[in-house]
Formats: sequence, structure tokens, C-alpha cells
Amino acid sequence: MKFVKKFRVEPGSHVDLGSIDPGFHGDFANDAQTAQELQRNLTRITELQRKLYADRTHSLLIVLQGIDSAGKDGTCWHVISAMDPQGVQVTGFKQPTPEEQEHDFLWRIHPHAPRRGYVSIFNRSHYEDVLVVRVHKLAPKEAWKPRYDFINEWEKLLTVENKTTILKFFLYISKEE
Repeated sequence: MKFVKKFRVEPGSHVDLGSIDPGFHGDFANDAQTAQELQRNLTRITELQRKLYADRTHSLLIVLQGIDSAGKDGTCWHVISAMDPQGVQVTGFKQPTPEEQEHDFLWRIHPHAPRRGYVSIFNRSHYEDVLVVRVHKLAPKEAWKPRYDFINEWEKLLTVENKTTILKFFLYISKEE
């Protein structure tokens, strides 16, 4: 897709959501063309997941973030509809439980990281422990700022030790969609 470059965010760059049209439909001329492209992509996802599962040397983590009602659940189900359920795990992260709060913030996340050959999809994620705390001022900067480094180190552990590819998506969809 040509528009992938338009929405790819490079590490260290700044994003202004106000400059992005949440109703953007890409290069598709009509619904039929959109459906055809979706089916082509779902077929490709099926093929790639089978290869990943058979090879068992790499894994894939898909992270979906977005405001409430941004389409995270729908996106999960569209993506996994093309996958063999035995090789995919979807985990939704809500507010931490009292037990989870007694541990470091990544304690509840790590058990859901994909093993080699598998795909994990996070509906919300470890980023919530920075985003929500920061935006709603639930803790001082000294508490949440170091978490950025912890997240980067944890993701490095996954990519280096487990050969996990991490794909991160922030869904920003208009209410009309």
C-alpha cells in the first residue's frame, strides 16, 4: 500500500494527531475495491502465519492502541479471522488488578509475549502504563518517565532473544467509521 509510508512513525519522531484525517480511506475507489484488497491481505496473512508456525524460529507481536471505540476489537477479529487459532493469542489489558499492582508494571505483560512460531495480539498494552498514568496525572513524572526505558529494554529482549517482530498500531478512526 502506498499510504503505509504516510502513517509510519519513525522512532524519535513527533506525531500531531490533529494533522491526521481520522476518516482517511486510502487509495480505494469504492467498497468493492476495499473488500477485494482486504481479502487479498487476509489470504497473505494466512500464508505468512503458516510459515511462521512451521518454521518456529521467529514470533510476531501486534500491539493495538487507540482511544476508546477506535476499532481495536474489530481490528483484532479481522486479523485473526485469517489465522489458525492454535497459533495466535489475543490479550486485552484492562486496568491492573490489585495483585498486578503489587508487581512491576511489565509483570502482567510478559507472560503474554509470543513464543517462537506464534502470534500475540495485544488489545491495549504495556504502553497504557505510561500513557494513562501520564495523561491523567496519576503519578509524578519521576514514576512514569523511567518506564520508557524499561519498555524499550523489554522490547529489545523480545526482538533479540526471541526473534520477535513487533508491529505497533495506534488506531485513530472517526466516529462516523
